[in-house]
This record gives sequence, C-alpha cells and structure tokens, in this order.
Amino acid sequence: MRRLLLGLLLGLALYPVQSLAAGDGKTTAVKPESKDHPLKELWSGTHYSSPEVRKLQDSDSDNPAMKLFGKGETLWKKAEGRAKKSCSSCHGDTATSMKGAATRFPAFFKLSKKPVNIETRINLCRTKFMQARALPADSEPLMALSIYVKRQSKGMAISVAGDGPLQPFLEKGKDYFTTRRGQLDMSCAACHDKYAGQRYRAVKMSQGHANGFPAYSLSAKKTGSLLRQVNQCLARVRALPLKQGSDQLTNLELYLAWRAGGLGVETPAVRE
Repeated sequence: MRRLLLGLLLGLALYPVQSLAAGDGKTTAVKPESKDHPLKELWSGTHYSSPEVRKLQDSDSDNPAMKLFGKGETLWKKAEGRAKKSCSSCHGDTATSMKGAATRFPAFFKLSKKPVNIETRINLCRTKFMQARALPADSEPLMALSIYVKRQSKGMAISVAGDGPLQPFLEKGKDYFTTRRGQLDMSCAACHDKYAGQRYRAVKMSQGHANGFPAYSLSAKKTGSLLRQVNQCLARVRALPLKQGSDQLTNLELYLAWRAGGLGVETPAVRE
C-alpha cells in the first residue's frame, strides 16, 4: 500500500502543468520504423529544451561539453601502454574511421558473445591492442574519448538492429525499461512513454532518448554520462543504481538505441 501511495504521489508531480506541443518548428519528429515501438513519433530531448539551451548546444564555442571533446582529441593521439600505441595508430583520422560508429552501438561483440557500448569498446582496445590500463568507469577521460568518437557521427541517424544475436539482449533491455522498481514502484516507461512534454518540477520530461550522451547538465553544471543520468532517475524512484560496464546497463542502452532509431546523434548535447 505504501509503495502504491508513493507511486501516486510521483504521478501527481508529473500531472500536466504545461505540455510542449509537438511540431513547434524547432525540431523534427521521426516515425518509428517498427510497428512494435511504444511511441507513435520520436522527439529528441532537444525538442523539450528552451531556445536558449538549443542555441548553447548548437554552438561549438559555447557548448560547455566541447571542452571534453578537445581533451578526447588529445587522448586519441596519445601513445600509451606497453605497445606504445595510440587510438590513431590503428584507426587514423576519426572523421573517416569513426564516422557512423555512434549510430551502430551498442554492437554485438563476438569474443564476449554479447553487446558492448562505445565506452567498453574503447577500453577493450586499450587493454588488448595498446596494452594500457582501462579507463575508470564514468571518468572524465573515458567520457572525453566517448564524446570525441561519437561527435564524428553528428546528425547521422541512429540505426541499431534489434534482431539476430542482439535480440535476446534487446528484450532484456526492454524488460528493464518497462519493469517497476524502487520504493516508488515506477518504471522508466511510466515516465518517458506517458509523460513526455509534461513538467517534472522545473524541467519538461523528455521521451528518454540517449542520442545526446555524454551530455552537459545545466543543473549539475558538469558533463555526465548516460550511466549518471540513469542512476539519477533510479535515485528518484528509490531504486538500486546500475554499474558502468554491467550487462543490465548495456542491455538498457541497447534498447534505448533501438527505441531512438532514426533520431540524429547530438553528442555532446546540453540538457537542463
């Protein structure tokens, strides 16, 4: 009973105070490719931001997260480890080698027989080919490299397959997204599928797409990973956090990527 009451209280907090009308001329909706998609049309989180935040995101000189882009470029070219190699030693110019990479991840990794996200793939390259240490989970260097790689796909449509070897992992990610949890007995879908465009406290609820992460948070005044955002949501419903590199997080990210199929890559985005 207590869980139900807490859930109802959160539901009241999400009750429509002011909804953002779709088609406001600032962004464009995308029609889901799958008939099984839970949403009728897809809107990036940018759609729910103010004009000032959109302008900040679109300016390379003003976007606060672009500082990490510069750091990522430096790390990309830096030789490390016993092999004395850098990322560029194998992959060369990112504008060519990494173009479109962010649209395909998480991707199935044959050696581990499961999907990996870009951050895990970066660390696999570091440990296997550079013979360097893996970068700490959710650390600034790892976010910097992630931003630098993902930025090469800016504007390109996300296209992650939900069939083949990825299908069972996609289903697990969907199950996590739709399962109620925590003391408030809420699921991710309860907010992002039903209340997008409505206010949660001072900000508008988005559809929960991950096409802009890592992203700069104006409220937190720092750049954060998808893990940080997911765990922030979990804390709000009083649920246990996820860990970087965990199967649960990767499966969830896979489902989010499939769910955002057709939306353009915006990394690094700016969010309120």
